[in-house]
Amino acid sequence: MSTSGKGKGREQAPLPGPSSGSANPAASLSALWAYLLPALTHIMKSPQNDASATAKAPAIDMAFYSGIHTACYNYFTSQNENHFPPTSAARAMGTTDRDTQSGNDLYEQLDKFFLETAREVMLGLPQDDDTELVDYIVPCFNRYSAGATSVNRLLNYINRHYVRRAVEEDRGWLRVSDIVDLPAGTTAATLATTATALSMSREDAESREKLARLLKEKRVVELRKWGYDGSAQSPMGAAEAEASAEAASAPDRIVSVVSLAHRRFRTEVLEPLLAVPVIKGHKPKKKIPKAATGPPPSIPKGRLARSVRNLLESKGGDEEEKARLAADLLRALRLSGIRTDHPLRKRLDKFVTTGG
Repeated sequence: MSTSGKGKGREQAPLPGPSSGSANPAASLSALWAYLLPALTHIMKSPQNDASATAKAPAIDMAFYSGIHTACYNYFTSQNENHFPPTSAARAMGTTDRDTQSGNDLYEQLDKFFLETAREVMLGLPQDDDTELVDYIVPCFNRYSAGATSVNRLLNYINRHYVRRAVEEDRGWLRVSDIVDLPAGTTAATLATTATALSMSREDAESREKLARLLKEKRVVELRKWGYDGSAQSPMGAAEAEASAEAASAPDRIVSVVSLAHRRFRTEVLEPLLAVPVIKGHKPKKKIPKAATGPPPSIPKGRLARSVRNLLESKGGDEEEKARLAADLLRALRLSGIRTDHPLRKRLDKFVTTGG
C-alpha cells in the first residue's frame, strides 16, 4: 500500500475484468477467490495521490463489478442447494454447523485478506516516534478505509446473505450472552428478569420476546458508549456508533465487511502501536519509599501516543496541518473501534474540540 502524496491527482483508469473463459468463478471457493482477488488488491493496495479522509478508492470496470455481484450470488446459491449438515464423524472431529454454513468460508478468506493488508502497513513504519509516525498512519488509514468502504459495497451480498443471518443466529457483535453484563444501577428485578429470560426455551414465544427486548436495551446502552444518545438530534447516528462497536468486537463476532476491515486495522496496526512497552530488568529489593520531592516519573507510552504528543506539543509548524492530522487520526481510532475512554482518544478529542 503506497503512502506517498497528500494532494489530489489524476484518477486511475478502472481495472478491467479478466478475459472471459469457460471457467465458472462460482464453481468453488478457490475459483471465486481467484476471480475476486485482483479486484480486492486493486481497490485496497493500488497507489493513490489522494490520501485525505474523503479519498475514493480506485475503481474497477462496471462489467467486472457486475460480474463479481453475479459470481457471489451464484456461489451462495449453489452452496445453499448443496449444503449438508456435518456428519456424526465430522462432529466428533470438531466440525460444527457453522463450519459448513453457506458463506462462512468466503467470509474467513476475506478476513484473512484484510489481516494481511493491515500487516503490510506495519512494514513501512518509520523508525522513530517523531511526528513522522502520525504522518504515515493517517494517510495509510484513509486509503485503507476508503478501500474497505468500496469493498463493502462490492461484496454487499455477503452482508445481506451471511452477516444478516449470523446476527439473527446470535453470532453478531452483540449476543445474548452479553446481556449478563448490564450497566451500573441495574435493579435486582431486572437481573432476575434477565436470568429468567436466558433460562427459558428459545422456542417459547414469550421468551423470545423478552430476549429481543433485552437485546434492544443492551444495544442502546452499548451505542451510547460510542456517542449515540438515542435521540434524532444525536451528534453521532446509530449506524456510525454501531460500526464502531462492530470494529471493537472480538474477532469471532460476525460483522459487516467494512467493520471487518476496520477491526483488522485495529488489531494489526493500532493496538500494537498503542501498547505500552514492557520494561525488562531485575526487580529491585523492596525499600521504604521516600517522600516525593518532585514530579512523578513519566510513565512509558506506546509509540503512537508519543508521536501524537510530539505533534500536538510542536511549536512553529503548520497549525492547520496539525489540526487536520489530529482530526483524521481521531477518526481512524473511532472507526477502528478504539474506545472513547482511551487516553489517546480523549486527548485528541479535546484538541480537536478546543484547539489545544
